[in-house]
Amino acid sequence: MTRVVRFHGYGSADVLRIDDIEVPAPAADEVQIAVRAIGLNRAEVMFRNGAYLQEAEFPSRLGYEAAGTVKTTGSDVSGFAEGDAVSVIPTLDMSRWSTYGEVINIPARYVVKHPAALTFEKAAASWMQYVTAWGALIDQAKVTADDFVIVSAASSSVGIAAIQVARSVGATVIATTRTNAKAQALTDAGAHHVIATADGDLAARVKEITSGRGARVVFDPIGGPAIAQFAEVMAVGGILLEYGALSPDEGPFPQFAMLGKSLTIKGYLYTEIVSDDDALARAKAFITEGLESGKLDPLVSRTFQFDQIQEATRFLESNEQIGKIVVTV
Repeated sequence: MTRVVRFHGYGSADVLRIDDIEVPAPAADEVQIAVRAIGLNRAEVMFRNGAYLQEAEFPSRLGYEAAGTVKTTGSDVSGFAEGDAVSVIPTLDMSRWSTYGEVINIPARYVVKHPAALTFEKAAASWMQYVTAWGALIDQAKVTADDFVIVSAASSSVGIAAIQVARSVGATVIATTRTNAKAQALTDAGAHHVIATADGDLAARVKEITSGRGARVVFDPIGGPAIAQFAEVMAVGGILLEYGALSPDEGPFPQFAMLGKSLTIKGYLYTEIVSDDDALARAKAFITEGLESGKLDPLVSRTFQFDQIQEATRFLESNEQIGKIVVTV
């Protein structure tokens, strides 16, 4: 029997339970992993709340990220051996290939032998955030050293990853956050400039930082009124990549800024990258090299024990963290 986290109905973190179940042998294309660390994501909170793109079938498992060692492999899998240190790239179905457990089965396509120097905690904190940031900034926006990049809600794990990804190609990063409480931490994380949107004038600060050019790229998970605000501070020919909807409010469509500056506003999903074999291969190569060189360094905000899964999830929902929350097994 193996301990796994499941929930038997939608609700708060209180519905998460640790159950003992039988984990089957891996399918022909799967790798079975003895989990050492699990990375938590907001998508899992939305899934547990019944507010995600995917509906749960109860009792449901959950989880997108993990790291550990290979126990065994399916008959069609090559390139992995028992004992290899590996980490998991989030799949397209968290209920089928969940990671909140002591032993998990994951398709080999989503399993990576991470750099040997990387701890299991940092490995479990890597792939969702870096693939998401790489896909938007490098694959789609084609960020270069000449660019100013605005990363909003920058204290999230994806925000920190975006700061590092943009810096790794020489871009100038402008991080935004609601108040000054996290400003120093964002500077320490690599942001060249930090703007507290509740305490300062976004338009004036961006104009000052960019010498009037504006930012060519905006990477935003908030949406709502923020879209129009960011459109006003963008450069001609800029692109705004919207990868979330944290704001519950609708905002005005920025038609004049969009037309006047020839802007592109694009909805962006992580699945665009992981469902494309070529894009996923490029992402793996870029991220692995970055992790090896140290240009990409996952920031772990806090770790919890497996038995503390409810507490860890509540901390994630508190928005107090800067970086990733990890559960050790």
